[in-house]
Amino acid sequence: MNSSINPMWNEDLMFVAGEPFEEPLVLSIEDRIGPNKDEVLGRCFIPLQQVDMRFNNKPVNTRWYHVEKDILYEGVKKKKAKFASTIHMRICLEGGYHVLDESTYLSSDLRPAAKQLWKSSIGVLELGILNAHGLSPMKTKDGRGTADAYCVVKYGPKWVRTKTIIDSLDPIWNEQHTWEVYDPCTIVTIGVFDNSLLQGGDKSKRDSSIGKVRIRLSTLETNRVYTHAYPLLVLHPSGVKQMGEIHLAVRFTCSSLINMMHMYSQPLLPKMHSICPLIQLDNLRHQATQIITMRLNRAEPPLRKEVVEYILDVGSYMWSMRRGKANVLRIMGLLSGFIAFWNWFDEICNWNNPITTVLIHILFLILVMYQQLILPSIFLCLFLIIVWYYRWRPTYPLHVDTSLSCADDVHPEELDEEFDTIPTSRPIDIVRMRYDRLRRIAGRFQTMVGDCATQGERVLSLVTWRDRKATVIFAVFCLVAAIILYITPFEVVAVLTGFYVLRHPRLRHKVPSVPSNFFRRLPARTDCILLFSC
Repeated sequence: MNSSINPMWNEDLMFVAGEPFEEPLVLSIEDRIGPNKDEVLGRCFIPLQQVDMRFNNKPVNTRWYHVEKDILYEGVKKKKAKFASTIHMRICLEGGYHVLDESTYLSSDLRPAAKQLWKSSIGVLELGILNAHGLSPMKTKDGRGTADAYCVVKYGPKWVRTKTIIDSLDPIWNEQHTWEVYDPCTIVTIGVFDNSLLQGGDKSKRDSSIGKVRIRLSTLETNRVYTHAYPLLVLHPSGVKQMGEIHLAVRFTCSSLINMMHMYSQPLLPKMHSICPLIQLDNLRHQATQIITMRLNRAEPPLRKEVVEYILDVGSYMWSMRRGKANVLRIMGLLSGFIAFWNWFDEICNWNNPITTVLIHILFLILVMYQQLILPSIFLCLFLIIVWYYRWRPTYPLHVDTSLSCADDVHPEELDEEFDTIPTSRPIDIVRMRYDRLRRIAGRFQTMVGDCATQGERVLSLVTWRDRKATVIFAVFCLVAAIILYITPFEVVAVLTGFYVLRHPRLRHKVPSVPSNFFRRLPARTDCILLFSC
């Protein structure tokens, strides 16, 4: 900022602090005396134990803090703090937010940071880690493949590590652990790893991941014990590979059914996330992951960095052609039901089955004449659909679907791109090819977004007088329609509209209808965008 002996910043900063708040907040004031050269004018050390915690969005009182500078007396190797200045700050611990160390959709804990805001638990999660079967060899001993497997479980802030079963591809743990549950829409994550430090292993070698399982508690029936073998799937540069199976026993015991049902009406995140949303979630999540990694690395037994990052899905935000295809297929799967309904309705309108079309006409007339039956009929249909799908309800909690993940037939080059580091370690020709491919994909996405914007701008142009003639036509139509609808009973308008839509194909024209032609002629702001020119 400009040179001044009384600088003013007016900036709000947010950091992640971990309990028990042993490390103080250090604020350093520096003076830029040259290019890439700063001089420390003073520092301010603020113990976090003395900072008040805020539970809502009420303003925090500001305070003046002393800024001190360390000086060194001549001939004495001792530093002494000297008063340098004061600084005016607003500091507080935000207790109303939830510290995100996982993805919001895969979170195991949704409570605020302040324990005073925690609600009573709704149940208990019991997890039995029984055994694993048919693990892939992760190392070689005496000329044969083996593994030193252990499990790591995360639910909420509690991490659990099992004992390491040495030299076995079929380890047996038989350990049971419990957690209190505060929200049923949470996920417990179980990961299996190979210990690389045992039997004289190299300390610089990473613990290899054998696979992980996620179980969403809301998909479990309460008070029922699930004993099931889950496949351990890992994506390698050569493709997806099953590394074995893990046998788990899971039970979610609900203490209060009413409280659990009430949770479905509550916000997913604490109230402060809605009142004052955070705009730096990615940065805060990175800080939280680093703090958790350092603390678990000092635990006994320790959890190494690669283990924590694998459980927390640190690299899930990275670009992946495979995940992009999978998300497109997910959207297409959701739209398939609407497409099927539209195709069925189109068959009705085209009289492909005259009997069905006549029955639809009769049903339509009944609903128009008795309008009070419309909403009950809709909800009754939804109820019948729910009852119908009860036959195909999942027997066990859902697990990884390799087909949905597009991992069965993924191209090796796409997998190589997914496993590439940042910055890239591939040759320039490979990077150029991937960049050109990404540009083509982004171009198609750009065209789709532009088409959606064009349709919206055409609707807006009806009232903004961009095309005066079209706006006059639409204004006259609105006036005439208002008069007709005002003097005409609703039942008559609805019947005429329905019969027009369901009219016989002989009464239809092959060319687009008048409203469609009028809409396509409306202007959009596409012609105002600067396009590429050779």
